[in-house]
Amino acid sequence: MKIVVLDGRTLAPEREAWSGLDRFGELVYHDVSMPHEVAARAAGATILATNKTPLGQDLLDSLPELRFITVLATGFDCVDIAAARRRGIPVSNVPVYGTDTVAQYVFALLLEMCHHVVLHAEAVKAGEWTRQPDFSMRKTRLRELVGKTMGIVGYGRIGRRTGELAHAFGMNVLACGHGTASAVADTAAVLCQVDELFARSDVISLHCPLTPETAGLVNRERLKLVKSDAFLINTARGGLIVEAELAEALNTGSLAGAAVDVGSKEPVRAENPLLAARNCLVTPHIAWATDEARGRLMETTVANVAAFLAGAPINVVN
Repeated sequence: MKIVVLDGRTLAPEREAWSGLDRFGELVYHDVSMPHEVAARAAGATILATNKTPLGQDLLDSLPELRFITVLATGFDCVDIAAARRRGIPVSNVPVYGTDTVAQYVFALLLEMCHHVVLHAEAVKAGEWTRQPDFSMRKTRLRELVGKTMGIVGYGRIGRRTGELAHAFGMNVLACGHGTASAVADTAAVLCQVDELFARSDVISLHCPLTPETAGLVNRERLKLVKSDAFLINTARGGLIVEAELAEALNTGSLAGAAVDVGSKEPVRAENPLLAARNCLVTPHIAWATDEARGRLMETTVANVAAFLAGAPINVVN
């Protein structure tokens, strides 16, 4: 049996890190697969492992030996789920590995926007504090979170954990999204509609999947609802935001700041308008990537393959 890892580098670039899969059959590991390479590399595979390499209908239909796909992530929009279902190919993901890590990263971004730690540290290194007489040097407005409202769009595992951290900082929490009504029953979050959430929140954090319904969720019309001193954070999917319209809101001062760890195209393109937008942090899709989270991801991937081969697939999304 042939198991092909199409793009393992972001998870674990060392071949030995994948040794847990060796016991199941012939393991063929690739750091990354370019679009023109995927068909040839996937040929003959019984199992494919993909992180972000797209697996569309035409490709799946060309792989008669394929029996299982394991996605090296929580999001599975890189796979044509309907096409896999028609072929009877189970698709499993890793649903819980990054819950704490991503929620932690949301607050890393938020606290940076509140305190501008890097800006002040670099100013000290450049001698600015040494050259002025005061005991304290403040270069920007600084913000406190207690009493502020965080709006969470998408109240699944990561959204709920982010809400718990927000409460620990003394924030109020609003939540919206599919399935949110049952999720908020056991938390102190308040359920509301998305437009109300955008209007009332001091911080908006996106945690919903990218679907036809959520694509372009953050757009010019919705940004008109937002407080001018609010922050927007996206650690979910870049396509949730109309990036040019977010850049416009930042550049005109109708939004105080934004921090995005994802882009509509990744790696980010040089022409992405958010790179030049005012008060915008752009980081390279690393919210998920702590050592601990990557270890859990690998463990669950091995468990997904083992369960499929035992005839009882787990974490199946189709």
